[in-house]
Amino acid sequence: MSSSSSPTGSPHNDYPVNFYFEVNCNNEKIAFQEVSGISQEIAVEEIASGGENTFKYRLPVIASSGNVVLKGAVLPQSSTFNSWCLSTLSGGFAQAITPYNLTVSLLNAKGVVCLSWLFNRAYPVKYSVSDLNSHEGNILIETVELAYTFLTAVTNTIVYPTPQPTFTLKSNGN
Repeated sequence: MSSSSSPTGSPHNDYPVNFYFEVNCNNEKIAFQEVSGISQEIAVEEIASGGENTFKYRLPVIASSGNVVLKGAVLPQSSTFNSWCLSTLSGGFAQAITPYNLTVSLLNAKGVVCLSWLFNRAYPVKYSVSDLNSHEGNILIETVELAYTFLTAVTNTIVYPTPQPTFTLKSNGN
């Protein structure tokens, strides 16, 4: 949606929204209601310099990231993603863990990918379902937590329009 087609003409209407996304793993698109854990950070080590008491050097040590967490309605039995998660977690170490690349893509209003992240060599480390409660009629939600080797921002086609001035300059006749 461009700012010129919006009723207010605000350039803020072109900012991506966080509710329209898709998850793809091993060529299977999976529907989830929430994705969290998209983050990276660099650990810093502080080094004191001999004789210098006014500051410490802060040096980068190692990059790390947390786990990505996917939440949504329980997937059907036919889901290969669900089968992979459950067999990996229930297999212990008797069988080798097969990692897959996982892609999370943020879509624009037209359904076109505008931002995506690739979680390299992801594998499930935790599976849980929401509490069962006979007094509430909520949908059963499953949570899958995956570890991964590293995170890459793959696509970023976000372009913000240049705001047009909303004022006009008038000459005072001089």
